[in-house]
Amino acid sequence: MTCGLLGISYVMVGMVRDEIGPGRVQLVIGTSSFGASAHYVRRFSSKSHGRIAGRFGSTAVEVEVGGGRKLSNFSTVRMLYTIGIQGIFWKFEFHRGSQKLIVPILLSRHLNPLFATGAFVIPTSIYFLLKKFVVKPYYLKREKQKALENREKTHAQVQEARAAAEKAQQLLRNVADRKKRRQMETGGLVITKSLYGNPKALKKADESGEMTEELASQLIDVTLPLNFLINDSGQLKLHEGMKKSGIMGFFDPCPGEPNQLYVEYTYGGQRFKVLVDDYDELMIPREEDRV
Repeated sequence: MTCGLLGISYVMVGMVRDEIGPGRVQLVIGTSSFGASAHYVRRFSSKSHGRIAGRFGSTAVEVEVGGGRKLSNFSTVRMLYTIGIQGIFWKFEFHRGSQKLIVPILLSRHLNPLFATGAFVIPTSIYFLLKKFVVKPYYLKREKQKALENREKTHAQVQEARAAAEKAQQLLRNVADRKKRRQMETGGLVITKSLYGNPKALKKADESGEMTEELASQLIDVTLPLNFLINDSGQLKLHEGMKKSGIMGFFDPCPGEPNQLYVEYTYGGQRFKVLVDDYDELMIPREEDRV
């Protein structure tokens, strides 16, 4: 709350809320004017967001709807649609660091409902069509091309690391098989299937149920080393913050790309499965993993 005593007397009350997305509500009451404003920003991803704002008072009544996209760590662009007593506007904003460029375009000073609807629907539709049929396919194609180029550059390194991981698994086999038999006899924890590698390859392998040569090149079967890591209490724990490619019998099949670990296991005659990110903790068995 702020109170002004010099020149103009006013009372300003504000509230900020940051649970789901940044929001702000502000009320200003003066001797000759009053006003209230609020805005809410919803982040759809790390790069894109939507924004809705409203202002009501003795000098302005308007509603603003739009969205923006982050171009880099320091640059953001926005397109906003504004309707109020001053007319109907489009606003284009470019933010670079602490600098801001705003280009307002007055569409009409008359609040015609049909025109106001069209001014909002047409650019919104164009944006979503371009995003779906032009921008998104372009970025997916570019990401795929980058991934292919990276795999070609690291092919020899990956093949060498795969051979070392397979050799390490052979060293673990006798102990892993012995632990597996012991757990099966007591109805304990048994890893039935586990794959580590590219998240998209994991998803495709799970959906199709087949392991093509392309998918196999982006994954490694780590069922054996996980069975080896099960302790005498029938539990398996991989600590948070540790990259799983550093575990004996593992390796990184896609250097420079994110990886995930997929695990199917049985415990007490029940089937379970879980998927965790590379640096996340894995603690099994867990009731919430039950299939």
